[in-house]
Amino acid sequence: MTVTEATNPQEWDAFLSAQTYRPFLQSWTMGEVYRDTQQEPIRLEVRDEGAIVAICLAILVPARRGRHLSIPYGPVLSSKLTAHSSQLAFDSLIQELTSVARTHQCAFIRMSPFWPSEFPSSPVPSAVPSPLHLLAEYLWYLPLTTPEPWNLELTAHSSQLQARTEEELLMAMRKTTRNLVRRAERDGVTIEASQDPSREIDHFIALHDETRQRHGFTPYTNTFFRSQVRRFAERGECTLYLARYQGEVAAASIHMHAFGETSYHHGASTHRLSKVPASYLLQWTAIRDALKRGDRVYNFWGIAPVTLDADGSPTVTDHDHPFSGVTLFKTGFGGSLLPLTHCMDFPLSARYHLTRAFELFRKWRRGF
Repeated sequence: MTVTEATNPQEWDAFLSAQTYRPFLQSWTMGEVYRDTQQEPIRLEVRDEGAIVAICLAILVPARRGRHLSIPYGPVLSSKLTAHSSQLAFDSLIQELTSVARTHQCAFIRMSPFWPSEFPSSPVPSAVPSPLHLLAEYLWYLPLTTPEPWNLELTAHSSQLQARTEEELLMAMRKTTRNLVRRAERDGVTIEASQDPSREIDHFIALHDETRQRHGFTPYTNTFFRSQVRRFAERGECTLYLARYQGEVAAASIHMHAFGETSYHHGASTHRLSKVPASYLLQWTAIRDALKRGDRVYNFWGIAPVTLDADGSPTVTDHDHPFSGVTLFKTGFGGSLLPLTHCMDFPLSARYHLTRAFELFRKWRRGF
């Protein structure tokens, strides 16, 4: 196996789209979004006999707490590799990433892979559990096909996949959620899928700033939002939804739809209209649009840690968790839990230990 810098966007995305797990955060376009925010993308590919068998998008983060390489939901290994070959590809990537990180004087590598929590089956000797998660590690997703493609490792084009109907999805919702969707329709809430997301992103940014102040979280920058919407919308892979009530924007969201999956990536709403269930109708509209596109998965992204009852219903186990408030909302639409492997760090210098001490304190302050 050989590891080299990737140069072909089409080959990169074609490989990603053929995998069981295909997070858009590892797409070529996402690397350009990070470049727009002054964070250099580093793209590595592993080839075996000329064919790509693994990819890894890493981001050079010049953070004050410690310069490092960040790997969002990567690397992505071929679904067709044997366990032994997967380990070889992974080890090859780690070796090259370490070389790149040292060249850029990084204190550590932070990897948050999009792998089910039981993978890899063997430990990574050089890694330590990260004090903080880089991205959501408890995902709630809604299968839009039967059988569930993530369980059977089927591609989006498999003849074995059958699209679920709107009626099936409605009946699988929690009764309260279904009633709130219908109430929003009766109350006159309207949902608009923006035809020009780059122009109307200001609606979202204004609501997101209000949401940030209300909940006190650290947001993405406005530059990040604008770049992500612009670059993915140019490819037809992003929709900005606006929920209006009596002419006023009550809620907004940014949805990504790439590689046969739709992701509810960013959301915001105004507290002044909190009693209007606009967000419920917004989500249902986005789910219906995903069905029409033929997507196989609707990903609600992060929720708080939960346990599943005998019937599959989730129960939050940590009510102080910052995601506990949105967990009831997201899980009400029906779906399944996908716990991911915890974020891992690869220390490269003594500076890492200062960063780790700072982040442990930060974790305690945030309630995680």
